[in-house]
Amino acid sequence: MARVYPLYSSSKGNATFIGSPTSGVLVDTGVSCKRLLEGLEVSGISLDAVKAIFITHEHGDHISGLSVLTKKCRIPVFAEEDTLDFLICNNYISPLCSAEVITNKGVEVSGMHIKCFSTPHDTRQSCGYSIFTADNKKITICTDLGEITPTVEENLLGSDLVLLESNYDEQMLRNGAYPFSLKKRILSANGHLANHHCAKQVKKLLQNGTTRVILGHLSQENNTPQVAERTVLSELNEFVRNKDYILSVAPVCTKGAMCVL
Repeated sequence: MARVYPLYSSSKGNATFIGSPTSGVLVDTGVSCKRLLEGLEVSGISLDAVKAIFITHEHGDHISGLSVLTKKCRIPVFAEEDTLDFLICNNYISPLCSAEVITNKGVEVSGMHIKCFSTPHDTRQSCGYSIFTADNKKITICTDLGEITPTVEENLLGSDLVLLESNYDEQMLRNGAYPFSLKKRILSANGHLANHHCAKQVKKLLQNGTTRVILGHLSQENNTPQVAERTVLSELNEFVRNKDYILSVAPVCTKGAMCVL
């Protein structure tokens, strides 16, 4: 039975564990190694349970703990080719760890098949991950994208559980203190996903059979869990919460919560 543990989720640090307390994978390592270990411990997961690390892209809120973590233990790291080149050239991966290119054909790790798909973001390469479990469940992790492209939607559909970015409330962002250049970047097609765009995609996912949704990567300046949740719920009137679907918001820092499939 697969479990999803959103250990950390915000614009300042992201890491998600997928698997069981004894065997699984990490998607991103965007907080310090110390905090990663604390998050795993709070969730009842030992470091030995982490059989591989999958990186979505090279921004600091997704890789800041990678260097120390791979020096501490020899966990293989997977990423797309351009991302992997950056990580190796900038010493984010210990030479003692294997570093392997992930493609849309995927790899087998810990009894799961894991493949990547491209996401539009202002980085050299950016991807989401779909994880296919031994009991035929599909889990998709998809954050850091300015829009839902056909490729993204194709990979989201058919998922039993999706962790999807709901980064900002557009009014809060436009009226907030960020400089214009940063607002423009976030609002762009290579920026981040707004609550209302996330909401429309969640509706489509539920219409196509998804039953569990986790809202993730919320901005701590231009969003709140309550605003993000309310915006998504406004699109879901045809469904009954906790009957047709389960909706939650990934915490900035885990308290041990998980979502079970």
